[in-house]
Amino acid sequence: MAAGPTLDDAVRSLGATAYQHDLRPEMSLADAQRAVGATLLWHLRVLAGWQPRSGAEAVRLLAAGFEIANTEEHLRTVGGAGLPGPARPYRLGTLATAWPRLARTASPPELRAALAASVWGDPGAETPAAVAIGMRATAAVRTAAALPEAARWAAGRMALLVGREVFVVGRRLTEPAARRAGRLLGSASARAASFADFRQHLPATARWALDGVDEATDLWRAEARWWDRLEQDGSELLHESRWGSGPVVGAVALLSTDAWRVRGALELAARGGGPPEVFDAAG
Repeated sequence: MAAGPTLDDAVRSLGATAYQHDLRPEMSLADAQRAVGATLLWHLRVLAGWQPRSGAEAVRLLAAGFEIANTEEHLRTVGGAGLPGPARPYRLGTLATAWPRLARTASPPELRAALAASVWGDPGAETPAAVAIGMRATAAVRTAAALPEAARWAAGRMALLVGREVFVVGRRLTEPAARRAGRLLGSASARAASFADFRQHLPATARWALDGVDEATDLWRAEARWWDRLEQDGSELLHESRWGSGPVVGAVALLSTDAWRVRGALELAARGGGPPEVFDAAG
């Protein structure tokens, strides 16, 4: 798909795979990528349905990105910044954390108040950036606390999130988001004034994600490596023989990585095709 000459070719190719359900001819790139995400979510819902309570909760934590995406879209709509014909919310089912309550809000202040009254906590402001970063920081902290198998992923993801937000975008974290980031990265890193200081003060559980990245502008390479690590660790966890949530966490990691690669392949196809080596962080 990545090497395909057009997006339509890639979508037709994808129609013969497990991602075929929501695909249709002549889809836009955004719609095709969202269809891939919706298929991933459905697979996670099925997986959670076969689990005992602890396993279902693990899947819910790891699927938090879908509730965050719904909330971001809802905020753009109630804030008057939504594009015509906003995407339908992802159907979370039992993987929802607070989405039904969030979906009923009618303004940014009301949405912020609903977040503050839920496990997501107060994002510190009602802007789209504050809500997005605040929710992602909460998701990382909750995942690290509840799932030891995913703690390093969560810490590494937090490092990438803070590094991009502060040193690429140039936007400081809100106070609540900085506190949450500090729980995984340490207060010195969460409040560092330079990217070099940020990297230097990261704990080992998060520093691995930024190994070899000397400039904040190269964080995209670190993100690709994060996905590689997720895939490798997920494969190992999936084949564990000991009792626990490891195989479930591993399955979610592999399903998520596959969907990430497919979404990337669709974008490459939409740009005229590209070499599959683009998915290799070392390339």
